[in-house]
Amino acid sequence: MWKSIGELNSEDYVKAGLSLEEAKGFQKVVTDVISRTKGVDPRDQWKDLVDECVLKPWHPHPLHQLLYYSIYSNWDASIHGPPLYWFPSLSLSKYTNLGRLMETHGPRLLGASYKNPLESFELFRRFSVEHPEVYWSIVIDELSLKFHTPPRCILDKSKPGGTWLPDAVLNTAECCLIPSSRSQREDDSLAVVWREEGFDDSPVNRMTFKELRQRVMLVANAISGSFATGDTIAIDMTMTVDAVIIYLAIILAGCIVVSIADSFAAKEIATRLKISNAKGIFTQDYILRGGRRFPLYSRVVEAAPSKIIVLPASGTELRVQLRDQDIPWKDFLSKASVENNYGPIYLPVNSVINILFSSGTTGEPKAIPWTQLSPIRSACDGWAHFDVKVGNTYCWPTNLGWVMGPTLIFSCFLTGTTLALYHGSPLGHGFGKFDAGVTILGTVPSLVKTWKRTNCMEGLNWTKIKYFATTGEASNVDDVLWLSSKAYYKPVIEVCGGTELASSYIIGSPLQPQAFGAFSTPTMATRIIIFDENGVPYQDDQPCTGEVGLFPQHFGATDRLLNADHEEVYFKGMPMYKETRLRRHGDILKRTVGGYFTVQGRSDDTMNLGGIKTSSIEIERVCDQADECISETAAVSITPANGGPELLALFAVLKEGFKKLSEEELKRKFSRAIQKDLNPLFKVSFVRIVAEFPRTASNKLLRRVLRDKMNQEIQSVRSRI
Repeated sequence: MWKSIGELNSEDYVKAGLSLEEAKGFQKVVTDVISRTKGVDPRDQWKDLVDECVLKPWHPHPLHQLLYYSIYSNWDASIHGPPLYWFPSLSLSKYTNLGRLMETHGPRLLGASYKNPLESFELFRRFSVEHPEVYWSIVIDELSLKFHTPPRCILDKSKPGGTWLPDAVLNTAECCLIPSSRSQREDDSLAVVWREEGFDDSPVNRMTFKELRQRVMLVANAISGSFATGDTIAIDMTMTVDAVIIYLAIILAGCIVVSIADSFAAKEIATRLKISNAKGIFTQDYILRGGRRFPLYSRVVEAAPSKIIVLPASGTELRVQLRDQDIPWKDFLSKASVENNYGPIYLPVNSVINILFSSGTTGEPKAIPWTQLSPIRSACDGWAHFDVKVGNTYCWPTNLGWVMGPTLIFSCFLTGTTLALYHGSPLGHGFGKFDAGVTILGTVPSLVKTWKRTNCMEGLNWTKIKYFATTGEASNVDDVLWLSSKAYYKPVIEVCGGTELASSYIIGSPLQPQAFGAFSTPTMATRIIIFDENGVPYQDDQPCTGEVGLFPQHFGATDRLLNADHEEVYFKGMPMYKETRLRRHGDILKRTVGGYFTVQGRSDDTMNLGGIKTSSIEIERVCDQADECISETAAVSITPANGGPELLALFAVLKEGFKKLSEEELKRKFSRAIQKDLNPLFKVSFVRIVAEFPRTASNKLLRRVLRDKMNQEIQSVRSRI
């Protein structure tokens, strides 16, 4: 239980990591700032402390915790909504991409209702939902797009679901490479900065857009000499500058990228090559991580592709012996024409340029085709919600095998933003020291948890960062508190979407106050409906918890799957809303007071405890705070073999360096926390301590595996009895 801010004394600050002298001075500063705050609203108190930079990035994390949790110690989220930690500035909001657009077009589109980017944000967002043709015509014009044949309109509604940008012809890779007066991108503008792991004290490498274009054209030239237009060509590489060049070159040459994550075993690689009918694959001899070398080429060979082009992980020479039909990178490039020029292959906007895959945790992975609409949607969301533009540098440790890889490329190059890549592991000090002038840093929650637990970023200066972002799973509030504090409490934009959407559907916004671990809005032009177990929709502003459905006219979303029935996967069994069948996403959403959102898990992660429906994530959020020794928890429900109410089982990973509790002690602590903060009727039946949680290759928690493990244990005990 935290004290209120007025009850704190110098002894509390000493316990939080300050010396006695520092604590006395700090207490005086806090008291002075709080005394000048108008009123007693905790949001105003926290805002004033942040505006005055009272908390420094180098202060111990317990001190940040103490102030934040003490200020909000009496906060009732059920009445006021989630506690807020970041508040946009009206003056600065007008210089953001979306704020500038609203200032230009808001008075014309909204009339006298338009006030300014902050007060009118939700009004303008709803306008974008009701008038998508108007919104997209304005925003698409902001990107570096060059249509070989312009679209005849934005949205043709003559077919069910509509047709976006009908008759448009272009090459999105070309659009990423050419100068653009709209985005103020010139040939000598900086396109990519990168550093190799192990060279932390060396200058960063730099590549201009002209140099990037020349390199991509060279590789596209070589591709045209070895493949035919329309061929599917896989990439199984780490996210290096060469991987980015190859990705763009395949699309420039009119071929289709098959994205494969570098973490996959040979069997998974083979599955994806077979589904996509890949004619060849680019890979590298090894993966270099943390000073170690891990084989990659040998894994790809085991998947038996017909042709492999192999790059060296470092230097210019390969460290593996190739099969007879495989080609070293140097030899492949020698096939390119001597002319350093390449004419793009122009294709209709609905042509497939990239095949990505779902995680495949419940069977064969879904093969999800991206058309040329997909990168446009990805870039527009980045433009509106991350403020990506010329002058910003965007870094997100990821891989081309996951949706964030292609999203990162197009969000940067279609807006003129500089892409920052670290060729190595993001888990250590070297990544944090990557002094590339990063202004937007993307993460996943498990990565932030590792940084916080290992303290590997100690002593580094991240104050150039304007926005953080995180996706992949639900964020732990204390972890994102730690992350935000490293840049004087810059916003952490929560992102939730899907490969099949080529975008997010809920997100944060630089034009709205932000709450830790929460989403502040649906994305621009996105309409979501939350409905109950009977398919009955809740009102748009009503606090509620239920499954989410999307309106089917979602710019950039898939209209097909390569190996599954698209209609069955995304629409069958979904409720109707105003004569429109909603599109399935599968998330359980909670809409709070104040209109914020938290993801409560997947629809198949819900549980019924004593006749009350709840979600895994809701329980985990409470249990993560039950004791300081807890790193993370996972909640699953077990259905008894003989029927009866579901039983709650909790798995816990413990932190190093803390007193270890027994499973029985944890069970008592979890029970108290759940009954106090969630529901007094919920009972914890099982607790198991594990070293780590099973996860997909994209780092999503596999609760299904934990549930199966618990069921097997129960069955084993029962059989012995």
